[in-house]
Amino acid sequence: MTGKVTLVGAGPGDPGLLPRKGEAALRAAEVVVYDRLIAPELLELLPPTAERIDVGKEADHHPVPQWRINEILLEKAQEGKNVVRLKGGDPFLFGRGGEELDLLAQHHIPFEVVPGVTSALAVPAYAGIPVTHRDYASSLHIVTGHAKAGSPLQINFRALAEAGGTCVFLMGVSALERICDGLLAAGMATETSAAVVERGTLPGQRKIVSNLGHLAEETRRADLHSPAVIVVGEVAALSDRFDWFDMLPLKGRTVVVTRPKRRAGALRSRLRELGADVVDYPCIETVPRLENPLLEQCLAQISHYDWVAFTSSAGVEVFFDALWRLGLDSRALGGVKLAAIGPSTAQALEARHLRADFMPTVYDTEHLALGLAQRTNGPVLLPRAALGSPILPRVLEEQGVAFTDVPVYDTVFPGEHADALLPLLAAGETWVTFTSASTVRGFVGSLPEGTDLSRVLGLCIGPQTAAECARHGIRTRVAREATVPALVELILKVAGE
Repeated sequence: MTGKVTLVGAGPGDPGLLPRKGEAALRAAEVVVYDRLIAPELLELLPPTAERIDVGKEADHHPVPQWRINEILLEKAQEGKNVVRLKGGDPFLFGRGGEELDLLAQHHIPFEVVPGVTSALAVPAYAGIPVTHRDYASSLHIVTGHAKAGSPLQINFRALAEAGGTCVFLMGVSALERICDGLLAAGMATETSAAVVERGTLPGQRKIVSNLGHLAEETRRADLHSPAVIVVGEVAALSDRFDWFDMLPLKGRTVVVTRPKRRAGALRSRLRELGADVVDYPCIETVPRLENPLLEQCLAQISHYDWVAFTSSAGVEVFFDALWRLGLDSRALGGVKLAAIGPSTAQALEARHLRADFMPTVYDTEHLALGLAQRTNGPVLLPRAALGSPILPRVLEEQGVAFTDVPVYDTVFPGEHADALLPLLAAGETWVTFTSASTVRGFVGSLPEGTDLSRVLGLCIGPQTAAECARHGIRTRVAREATVPALVELILKVAGE
């Protein structure tokens, strides 16, 4: 059976610019062939079984030559696979997408193209530059600034100068001086506004706004490099007035996120929306206990319990998955009431069309236990982490509440490699988010013994997490409540101080 190839434009870098149709293609992919500069979040959309092939093209260095990329797409499709070719920007704008389709068409391989947001439009937009504006430019010219080594640029500078409007040059930083000289020699005015935008749409975006006569010199002085987009035209002068991206409250801030990879999405996305450069550093993972006789015994006698109290969304998932494996569903809960430690746990119940009967006003184990003690007339089932807080069972015991504490998942420490993090820690104050005491222990345990933590600022979701930080000598700030929105609010407050 013959497979299919889908060319997907991933956009210029910001993972939020991936088209919805491209997301659907990635979620269904069996093989993905991807370029350098593809956001890691996009690869997280793939099924766990999908084969990943990095063809890592960059300027003047193609570890996998184009002809071989074409062959890989053909070979995988001939194996009957659903293949996604994930390309930066748009596949058909200097993306060699047409070359990749040529070989597929010759062999009658079905294919589809999902257009992407091109850097020619998105990068200027993120720098506050509208490429057209009724008062400044009514035409747009997109030009490749790339030439083969030793070859002259194949650009008709005179035609560009005579046409007016806005010129956007892609892949042209290494030839910037030749581009500027060519436009000037063709008659374009030295004072023509111009800009270079490096790493456009990403948190590390930088720009130079100048004029055509001084652009190359100022770009060298600022040490801007590829990937970058060059904009020449009067619209470039609007950059400072319309620059919304550099005005984001966390632009220029780096924040380390230690949440488990599967649960980091909401926090990571919100911080990036606010301009932060987010470093993913998952310090714990949750592993369900699939063989769990104690849980199965409790589920078989679930009507014996007055309450089931959940302390995490992971616990909700494991509990109901186990219920399903036993041939039961939520109807088996009957009159059993449900408690959730906080909003994210309550949302995990809501995803299963169940409402929490109780959620404490302070989202921690102590207040959960005290609230249950006031409400229960019978035993409480606690499906939670094997290394869960000892406070919950201790308080229930002190209050005379009968309970069954059932470990349903283990918290493991994936042993992140600290190589990429150590330079950040050495450079100065480092902001690290912690959403549980376990993430603190995982973070500290991942670092070489003796690592100086005095410059780490722990941004903590609650007092118990902050207490674990204090045990390791980490300075802390604590969110007003144990929720991700409150943690983001704290980060914004610290950034504004």
